[in-house]
Amino acid sequence: MEEYEESGGPEDIERIAVVGLACRVPGADDAAGFWGNLTHGVESIERTAVRQDAPEGYVPAVAPLRGAEDFDARFFGMTPREADLADPQHRLFLEQCWAALEDAGCDPERAEGRIGVWGGTSFNSYLVLNVLPGLDRDKLLGEYPAALLHGNDKDYLTSRVAHRLGLTGPAVTVQTACSTSLVAVAEAARALLDYQCDLALAGGASLKLPQDWGYVHETGGIQSPDGYCRAFDADAAGTVFGSGVGVVALKRLSDALADGDRVHAVILGAAVNNDGARKTGYTAPSVDGQVQVLHDAYSAAGVSPATIGYIEAHGTGTAIGDPVELAALDEVFAPHGMAPESVPVGSVKTNIGHLNAASGVIGLIKTVLAVREGLLPASLHYRRRNPRTNEKSPFAVVDRLTPWPAGEGPRRAGVSSFGVGGTNAHVVLEEPPRPPCARDAECGGEQLLVVSAHSEEALTRAVSGLADALAPAAGQAARDGHNLRDVAHTLAHRRRRFPHRAAVVAKDPAEAADALRRAGAEHTRGTAPVAFLFPGQGTQYQGMAAGLLRTEPEFARHLDEVGALLAAEGIELRALLDTPAPEGTADPLVDTRLAQPALFAVEYALARWWQARGAHPVALLGHSLGEWTAACLAGVFTLPDAVRLVAARGRLMAELPRGAMLAVELSETEATGLTGPHLGIAALNAPRRCVLSGTEEAVRAVEARLAGRGVQTRRLDTSHAFHSAMLDPMTGPFAELVARVPLRTPDIPFLSDVTGTWITDTEATSPAYWARQARAAVRFGDGVSELLAATPDAVLLELGPGRALGRFAAQVAGPAVRPVTVLRGARQQGSDRRYLLGALGQAWTRGVPVELPDAPGDTGTPDTRPRVADLPGHPMLRRRHWIDPPATGPAAGPRPPHDRPEPATGPRPAGATASGTAPDGPAPDGPAPDGPAPERPVPDGRTPGDPATRVAALWQELLGIEGIGPDDDLFMLGGDSLNASQLISRASRHFGAELPLEEFLDEPTVRRMAELAVRAQTHDAAEAVQQ
Repeated sequence: MEEYEESGGPEDIERIAVVGLACRVPGADDAAGFWGNLTHGVESIERTAVRQDAPEGYVPAVAPLRGAEDFDARFFGMTPREADLADPQHRLFLEQCWAALEDAGCDPERAEGRIGVWGGTSFNSYLVLNVLPGLDRDKLLGEYPAALLHGNDKDYLTSRVAHRLGLTGPAVTVQTACSTSLVAVAEAARALLDYQCDLALAGGASLKLPQDWGYVHETGGIQSPDGYCRAFDADAAGTVFGSGVGVVALKRLSDALADGDRVHAVILGAAVNNDGARKTGYTAPSVDGQVQVLHDAYSAAGVSPATIGYIEAHGTGTAIGDPVELAALDEVFAPHGMAPESVPVGSVKTNIGHLNAASGVIGLIKTVLAVREGLLPASLHYRRRNPRTNEKSPFAVVDRLTPWPAGEGPRRAGVSSFGVGGTNAHVVLEEPPRPPCARDAECGGEQLLVVSAHSEEALTRAVSGLADALAPAAGQAARDGHNLRDVAHTLAHRRRRFPHRAAVVAKDPAEAADALRRAGAEHTRGTAPVAFLFPGQGTQYQGMAAGLLRTEPEFARHLDEVGALLAAEGIELRALLDTPAPEGTADPLVDTRLAQPALFAVEYALARWWQARGAHPVALLGHSLGEWTAACLAGVFTLPDAVRLVAARGRLMAELPRGAMLAVELSETEATGLTGPHLGIAALNAPRRCVLSGTEEAVRAVEARLAGRGVQTRRLDTSHAFHSAMLDPMTGPFAELVARVPLRTPDIPFLSDVTGTWITDTEATSPAYWARQARAAVRFGDGVSELLAATPDAVLLELGPGRALGRFAAQVAGPAVRPVTVLRGARQQGSDRRYLLGALGQAWTRGVPVELPDAPGDTGTPDTRPRVADLPGHPMLRRRHWIDPPATGPAAGPRPPHDRPEPATGPRPAGATASGTAPDGPAPDGPAPDGPAPERPVPDGRTPGDPATRVAALWQELLGIEGIGPDDDLFMLGGDSLNASQLISRASRHFGAELPLEEFLDEPTVRRMAELAVRAQTHDAAEAVQQ
């Protein structure tokens, strides 16, 4: 009996975690659908109509992969023709690699460490049956055979994935026939243990064509005579081949646990070997070879076969293969005292057929889900034991859905895959570590959920899909792991950030689902600049931002820094902000001595919070007191000096006689006509939005006068006539105080309230200016106009209570400005955190490069920090990219062009062009006819025969895109450097003159190529005349 050294656990041997998985198989578009079919005993092998032209022995059974001809080429930065010509197996594998990364919560652009990829495919029948028959032989031999090679040869499967997704670890194509994808898993696991990479993708793809054609059964062959796969049954007579793709994402278990990854299962060990000559023939299986790979796998895992609770067998259902496989299992397991029929065994091939190069990883995914969920799906069509197997075998076929409860030890399983030619693989799995319990209490409060996609349609689908996943109607089983903190963390930090965006704030999954269904969308066009607006006195209230003091440590730290400085001025800041004023009591912040310092403190702390999140303003604009916050942030005043002067400003104003202020709907000219010795204009906030300020008598008089004229007015809740002549007595003493502190030129541009334009260095460093600023009218509306004239796309954040400044800005510049409210006003409902997170979400959706928050308690132990949630992936907007074989449809070319794409925004490597294809990337195109397409009307004034039109036609034929214009850029359309060479070559032949490639690459547009063609023709004609 083989001895196995039982290891104590991960602390003894580094294990491998399955942190992500993705698949498409017959009957299911994803892993959830696959598992649902398995647990419901669904067979996805279909019976088709018997064809009249079918040969003798034809079996009308197929296991197709629906939609295999469709692909989201733009998402992956591929031109339509590149996608048409590429092996669909390559496309399927690329797509599922992306899906597995998403399931693992890994965005290659932001991932630390290297990511590798291992995989393989079956025979490329698409090239033979569909592509080559439609190509002219001379053209194929003479024109860029590499263009077809890169998209169809197995050698380029994984390296193209690495290129498209930006993976920098090993990219290794594996080819061991039926065991390809499980060997890929074993090799990827080994590479992780050798630290060749930090995350590994492994899997395979297989596409049997034509998909609607069954097969011809031959007596003694491996294919089933009736279209059923009956693994280990007495009537087993063959298998049924099908199509599918599967990929798993792997990490070292210690890293996965430390990173908060969701672990589906753990790979304890794996082994790969070959039968060698220990069998009757090259294609025959070998008991000795399989016994050895099993021994090697359990030795590598450090566990005894006696601890295994399930075997996912290769299980082809063939007359020879099944008895050989069970004999090998018996030889390894029986010596460990296993009772007869005590170990369940099954085969996924009975459900979906034999997926050839993808079969191993699909069996692995089934078993990963089984050990995770504690259920063993039925192996279909089993009625009675194969008489060629040992009746005392420890193994019993699972013939119904069977619970797999946790026993004394963890659930463990083995997965086998054996390739024609003798390369065998076996992987030993264990259930995932149990996550910590009782996390719900730590995850209360609002969360910011962000969603992004590469197009508007994809965003609509993504938002809808996420809402469906979170909705209570989806059922608890579908929402396992949907702790909202984990959801927020996954969306913010574990997914690619695309330009089409939406964001909502919610406190539980049900609210999140409802909010998502009502969410608006934004389309970012690069990084958006941000400007900070700071409101003035009148917006403050006791308890403002109290919620943030409890939930935002960064905000509280800066506010307490100001509070410590104010304590020296006799002001206890926390007492004013920690709690709201009791109902029916006076708000102490109506006192300007307290209001101004408190408002400054909140605005300053909010600004520092946003700056810490990465929102670095290009401009600042404050209203009255708010200009002091702007000046402090810009570096004109140090924080201690600013705090002392703001406190002094409030004290000096409080010592003045009381006055009144009145908001009026009048223009500046109309308001000026009402002023006098005791009444002045205090603020010009927006068109026909002025504030008058003066003595109580003067204000009362003008209020009555305007009421008689039907003019809207509103008294402001204020104690003094700010920005009026009543403040003249304090300007001199205040200027003296300002003169005692050093003033510096601003580091950040800000607007002057006094002039309504950019403050000058002279003004910013003048004590007289800061005294005048308290007295002069606030020209806020002019400031908004100046700011937006300089930075029209700026996102305006109002860093203070309420949204008064935002309303003024929208009245100045129109509703498109859409300022962002950061802190609720005194009369607004909702928590402070909800407002802040909502503002952060708005800024992010509009392109401000803010760092999205980790949820509360993100730091801490692995047991308490957020984990990757099980969420829908990015929607694929697939369209048909398929060349029909000549016998059933049009030939390869020319073919109807595709609509012109938007610049691709899907996954692409660092340094790639906007198309997603690096200038030196792989050849995306294959042979296409010489010369332009038939002439057609052109919408931009070009004539069908002019050079630009002829060049555009060449581009259309090569790229497969319609509507190409003179200013279109080759790389923005999805082309690359080899496309450029192809176009230059074709244009040179078409125009009969050599065009310079280097000059074209400097400006790769249709117009430039046409100019080069005309110049080359002129040059050649001139030389001909001279000769």
